[in-house]
Amino acid sequence: MSNDLAATIWTELQGTDFTLTSVDAGGVPTRSLQAGEAGEPVIFLHGTSGHLEAFTRNISAHAKHYRVHAIDMLGHGYTGKPDFRYEIPRYRDHLLAYLDANGIDRAHIVGESLGGWVGGRAAIDNPDRVASLQLLCAGGTVANPEVMERIRTSTRLAVETDDVELTRKRMRLLMHDDADATEELVAIRHAIYHQPDFVANIENLLCLQDMETRLRNILKPEDLARIAAPTLIVWGRNNPFGEVPEAAAMHNAIAGSELVLLDETGHWPQHEQSEKYNELSLEFLAKNSGDSR
Repeated sequence: MSNDLAATIWTELQGTDFTLTSVDAGGVPTRSLQAGEAGEPVIFLHGTSGHLEAFTRNISAHAKHYRVHAIDMLGHGYTGKPDFRYEIPRYRDHLLAYLDANGIDRAHIVGESLGGWVGGRAAIDNPDRVASLQLLCAGGTVANPEVMERIRTSTRLAVETDDVELTRKRMRLLMHDDADATEELVAIRHAIYHQPDFVANIENLLCLQDMETRLRNILKPEDLARIAAPTLIVWGRNNPFGEVPEAAAMHNAIAGSELVLLDETGHWPQHEQSEKYNELSLEFLAKNSGDSR
């Protein structure tokens, strides 16, 4: 998709009724974009230092069949930022509190990067709450010091230095094609990164890039083997934060899972290959829901 005025977030959402609101999730004000009047709930969870705009190319397609929720996770975006370290059980509990606040007993969870880690943890610990699981370049199964340092350094530098070029570099790091890091996304993330509470809280947000903390939270093969929810794994062959064998290992550990590898794709398959991804996701959801399309 070209980086021009025809490809803004507003035009991507054009024709879709949606609400952008704040939900009290266990005492944490949580920014939420909701769309679709009927259908089973689908929850979109972004990655480290991300925000719900990671899914704007997916919301309209899914809202035709499902009740869509894209949220800023705990400590991210414009969601509340309590002063404690954001380890995976904290994110899981915030997700469950969000479901409770919206009267959702069971949801389809779509998690990109960190969001996949959180979704996987919820599927392991609370299988009754997860109808299906999508892991999009999901993190949390390996501890690669080089990758962790890349995430920690690039994010901290972009947050602690008020130079939009550093935010632009951080966004481009995610994509195979720089054009997918649109100037609109760069501007949104730059504004988020330079909120005073975001800057003050950056060490809490990046704690999973510390080796000791990461190993305490990592999903081992025996953990993944406990995932009973139908699972779709989508991976970019050019993912800068995890190579294809990492995805294959997840696939091997989760019984009955599906694995799809996308060419010319980095860390945001749902954004970089939105048409292909939306088709894959909707087909997967139709098989694992009451959707009778």
